[in-house]
Formats: sequence, structure tokens, C-alpha cells
Amino acid sequence: MPDRERSFHLVLYGATGFTGRLVAEYLLKHYGVGRDLRWAMAGRNLEKLNRIGRELGHDDIPLITADSNDPAALDQMTSQTKVICTTVGPYARYGSELVASCMRNNTHYCDLAGEVPWIRKMIDKYHEAAQKSQIRIVHCCGFDSIPSEMGVFFLQQQAKEQHGHFCSHIKTGVKAAKGGMSGGTIASLTHVLEEAENEKELYKLLFDPYGLNPDHLRSGPDHRDLSSVAYDPHFSSWVCPFVMASINTRIVRRGHALLARPYGEHFRYDEFILTGKGVSGCLKAYATAIPTGLMMRAKPGTLTKKLMDWVSPKPGEGPSRDKRERGFWVFDFLGLLPDGGKMLARVKGDMDPGYGSTSKMLGEAAVCLAMDDLSDQYGVITPVVAMGQNLLTRLQENAGLTFRVKDI
Repeated sequence: MPDRERSFHLVLYGATGFTGRLVAEYLLKHYGVGRDLRWAMAGRNLEKLNRIGRELGHDDIPLITADSNDPAALDQMTSQTKVICTTVGPYARYGSELVASCMRNNTHYCDLAGEVPWIRKMIDKYHEAAQKSQIRIVHCCGFDSIPSEMGVFFLQQQAKEQHGHFCSHIKTGVKAAKGGMSGGTIASLTHVLEEAENEKELYKLLFDPYGLNPDHLRSGPDHRDLSSVAYDPHFSSWVCPFVMASINTRIVRRGHALLARPYGEHFRYDEFILTGKGVSGCLKAYATAIPTGLMMRAKPGTLTKKLMDWVSPKPGEGPSRDKRERGFWVFDFLGLLPDGGKMLARVKGDMDPGYGSTSKMLGEAAVCLAMDDLSDQYGVITPVVAMGQNLLTRLQENAGLTFRVKDI
């Protein structure tokens, strides 16, 4: 990126949406206005942006108007900042022009996308050009997929330090969570499934465990994500499919490949929900798996899909502050060592995953990209590849995440 000074370190695009406003609140609380971090809010509607500023108690936050379908307005916005942080999804509908604008103006980019087909398109279209231009395009900077990728990164650091070698296989179990999936995430997932219905190649991509890997590294020991209830002997627990595994596992694998496979060519990664032991654990696994399966198989226009849409939150909607603050999530990372040993790391977030915790993770990722001295990794890359230890430190110091090794 050119060294010329820009007006802002980061611009938050989509600040008038529910999650965007939460990110704005986070940036305001931790970094203020007119201090070391120069940031602005952006969106389509100036009146709504002004209202958000007033509601946040700061009408001095700089504002920028830009429509996702107006390339000239997007260029005017992206040329003013080092980093664009966007919450405007589904990204397959609203993100492509913004990424293109960032490429034209040598601007780093981060988002909350969890849309495998769209991310694959961005990789194919921009990865090599972004490398040459020294631009970082970083998808999946929220609940999908920072806990998964950062948890693997942390556990492997500890394995190397304590045992002298990395884990050859890591299994991640969602141990507990309180708080619903965001309306934006559901809208993005629905869009992906609708696209897959019409394009066989996209359908194949969704089931390819290495679907986001570089073309020359799209094979290995990993299987498809868990699709049914099973018993896992390493956790001594019943397990069932985790809807976010379809993006999280692929981000972990892409990051590993981009870093030249430091954990070995045969490193394997799995992810699922833990439901406990015995009959109760088995029953809980089925009770959890059934609605997930219905959601994943509900075709557009069917009664099932209409019922799902009726009960699910809509984009722009979300829980109250009290519900967000009472939420939490817990991931357990079980690492299998080459000598037959095991390690366990626990990663926790202090707010609901879909909104409160996600907004803090995205905010810190954006600030990290804008302010930190990072490694020379560029292209369409993952959070660990782009920010590594810098982001891990920020998440623990500022964003309410904890990373701990636990006794087994």
C-alpha cells in the first residue's frame, strides 16, 4: 500500500445496520473520536448516519455516504482510508463492488462473510493481484471464523512450546453457547443455499473440505463435515453437526495452506457440537441436529422455508443489550499429538456470539489491520495469516475472549 497519508485509518461501512451500529459503539468505547485512531462511519443514507451519531452521543464522528452499487461513490470512500470494515451482507449481493473498489484504491478490507462460494470467487479473482499490490482482503472476521482459526493457532503454539511439535489432528467442539444466530448470517446462509440449488458446481464446492484452499493444495486427509449424530471417543461425548463448520473448517485449512502447512501435510481439522455423555447426550444431539438439518435442507418456496423465515431474525434485527450481555460461547479444542498424547484448550467469549462478541472481534480485526505492524502476508487471506499474534493479543486484551490450556 502506498505510504501517502489518508484521512482515516478505517471506515466502518454499514454503520446504520444492527451489527454495524454495535461495531461503531465498540470503536467509540475503546478508541473514542479524534484520538490516535481516525475512523468514520459510512452507509447509504446520511440521515440515518446522523441519527446513529446522535444516538451514540457523538455527532462529531465523520460520516461518508456510499451505495454498494455506485462504484464512483465507493471509490471516493475507499480512497480516503487504509482499511474498509464492512457489515453489509449478504456479501455475494453487496460485497463484490466494494472489494473491487478496495483493489483499485490499494485499501485493506475486512468483513463478516461466511459465504463459501463468494469467498472462492474473491480468491480466484483477486488473490494474486492483491499479493502484488500488497493489499490484505480478510473475510470471516467474526464468530465465523475467528474463534476456530485463532483457537487452532493458540493450541498449536502451546503444543510446540510444551511438547516440541504440533498437533497432527485438532477437533473443535462447541461446548456451550447462549445467544442466537444473527439475521445477517441467516440471510447469507439462505443466499448460499439458493445459489447452490441453481449451480451444481457451487453445490460441489460446499461439500469440498478444501474448497477455499489454493488450487495446488486442495487435497489431504480431511473428510466432509459431520452430517449426522455420532459418538466421539476423544471427547467421550455425543456430537452433532455445527452449521458454521462449513465455513470455519475451510478457513482453518486455507490459513494452514497459505502458511505453507506448518502443522504438516497430513494435519486434519474437524468441528462439531458437543452434547454430552450417555442417553441424555445422545437425545440432545438428535434434538440439536434435527432443526439444523431442516434449515440446511429447506428449499426456497417450501412451507419449511417459510416457517424458518418466520421464526428467524431478519437482517437489521437483533437482541436487546441485556440479552447480548448475558450471552456467551465456549469452544473446546482437543489436539491429538503425533506421539499419542492429547492437549485441550478452551476459548470463551463473554457476550452472545452472533452480535455482541462478533462486533468486538470485527472491530479489533479492523483496528489491527489499520494500526499494527503486521507480517508481509497479502492477498485474499485469513485472519491468522493476516494478523496472527497481533490479533490474538488484541482479542484477549480488548474483545472479551479468553484462551486457556486445560488439563484433560
